[in-house]
Amino acid sequence: MVTNSKTYEFQTDTKPLLDLMVHSLYTTKDIFLRELISNASDALDRLRFEALTTPALLDQNQTLEIRLEVDRTARTLTISDNGIGMSRDEVMANIGTIAKSGTRELRSQTNVSEEISSLIGQFGVGFYSSFMVADKVVLETRRAGTEEAVRWESQGDNQYTLTETEKATTGTSITLYLKPPDAETGIEDYTDKWILARIVKRYSDFVSYPVVYVDEENKVLNTMKPLWKRPAAEVTTEEYAQFYRNMFHDFEDPLLSLHLKAEGIFEYQVLLFTPPKAPQDLYYQSTETDLRLYARGVLIMERCTELLPRYLRFIKGVVDSADLPLNISRQMLQQDRHITQIRKWIVTKLLNEFTDLAAKDPEKYRSFWEQFGRPVKEGMLEDRDNRETLVPLLLFESSNDAEKLTTLKDYVGRMKPDQEQIFYLTGDSRAVIENSPHLEAFKEKGYEVLYLTDPVDELLVQSLPEVDGHKLKSVGKGTIELGSEEEKEQQRKQLEEQQTKDSDLLELLQKRLDTHVKQVRLTNRLTTSPVCLVAGMEFDDSPFVEKLLQRGKGGGPKQRRIMELNPKHDIYLKMEERFRQNASDPLLNDYADLLFGYAQLAEGSEITDPVQFNHVLASLLTRGL
Repeated sequence: MVTNSKTYEFQTDTKPLLDLMVHSLYTTKDIFLRELISNASDALDRLRFEALTTPALLDQNQTLEIRLEVDRTARTLTISDNGIGMSRDEVMANIGTIAKSGTRELRSQTNVSEEISSLIGQFGVGFYSSFMVADKVVLETRRAGTEEAVRWESQGDNQYTLTETEKATTGTSITLYLKPPDAETGIEDYTDKWILARIVKRYSDFVSYPVVYVDEENKVLNTMKPLWKRPAAEVTTEEYAQFYRNMFHDFEDPLLSLHLKAEGIFEYQVLLFTPPKAPQDLYYQSTETDLRLYARGVLIMERCTELLPRYLRFIKGVVDSADLPLNISRQMLQQDRHITQIRKWIVTKLLNEFTDLAAKDPEKYRSFWEQFGRPVKEGMLEDRDNRETLVPLLLFESSNDAEKLTTLKDYVGRMKPDQEQIFYLTGDSRAVIENSPHLEAFKEKGYEVLYLTDPVDELLVQSLPEVDGHKLKSVGKGTIELGSEEEKEQQRKQLEEQQTKDSDLLELLQKRLDTHVKQVRLTNRLTTSPVCLVAGMEFDDSPFVEKLLQRGKGGGPKQRRIMELNPKHDIYLKMEERFRQNASDPLLNDYADLLFGYAQLAEGSEITDPVQFNHVLASLLTRGL
């Protein structure tokens, strides 16, 4: 009996999206069955999960299962489950919601218009993959704990119909009115039991509920045993990959798989995956770890943030413990000594796995680092207990090789005999850093410099004061002395003598720029550039960090830094000459303004007063003509 039928228009024309899915998104049409079985498994998980707090939702004698039923005459295939089901509002709002990884894949692999792209997340890929093989789809569902049922029907055009109906059991059934088999387009006869059995075995063998083919035998098509409960030696690489793709809705194989079992006072199984690519929301504050917590095979928490530190939030997987109660809360988890032990153990195993990868397969580790290096660096700030393990994992760009990244250990191994410090410079990009005037003396003398381009790098070096007895030193902060002790002493003496000789000129420049700089001094840091700006102390913010802070809400403080002049540059020599001729020459103020703007441009900062800078530049150019 059906009543109160109503037809709805989709929010936007869906036909282009369906055409895109049918022809471009999936490489094989068989995937539709994997998607529908996965949705059914999620519904069964959800029922068990909600039954932890509302036991009446689940009859303890009820067998949770997924059923496949065919009608070869009518050419229909029905996939049904006795899971949580959906209300009318949930059908309208949530049916077929796409996983985030699927959204990214669709957008990255296809030229999706803004109009179609806006549908993703509302008009889901998983459920609507049915239309690759069906001309019409009918869904009937009844939510657990209610008597009302609803029927959803669509032919994949721009509308769908919702109807009140009756359903004897809770859960969802999806009936596909199948297209004819077509070898050319990859559509098989999905009413054939053996074809369905092959697809289930390939894609859904590890679903933890029986997938039953309904006939006289009612044969279960999958093994059902959770992959993490099988001995690691019996599981193939392809099985791990297939499990990862199915459970976490990814289109690619994981970069790393880690299958472990702990035995002793506490027993638990762990199956962890490192995705091949960083998710788009990796750096959102609200991002949570996709780590699922089970107790004796029952899902008790879908995103268990207590099992991993935040810097490892990109890890996906499952943890199954026999020692946790089924009704544990987040507050209880935070205090549970089992969770504390599991967390510590997991972190140690993961860091050991990364360390082994870096040693045995540097190219693969480089791929890992390109995707997840930044959050690993965050671990240096968050995880003091594992800092010694994290340091060897760090990779940096450097002046040594434009193509290869370097570890700190390798940098130390290449240091000059007279070198005491590890030199680095922060900036927006390698190109910006390479062209920085701060590097001129280092390039001339052949000292290697690390190029730090991540926003977290400035905090990283502050948390890592030294490596193998060598302190980290920014080439953009403080004073710089290179060479042997004898060379350093000679350079120091020469600078002091010239600084004293030119003190009046430097005082004049300081007076002119006092609003912007706290000191004007000479330097041996520069070889070809006339000027640069440096931070006075190691704990002062670099221009890179200062810009990041100023982009934030309310901006950040503007620092007065030190302006260093190259005493051997022609511009400085001409300034000296003018000053000797006329210490009141107004052109010296123009030189000061121009050099300050030049220094800001050279480091990639914005000019404080571009109007004044342009005026002075035009004036000096005119005088030159």
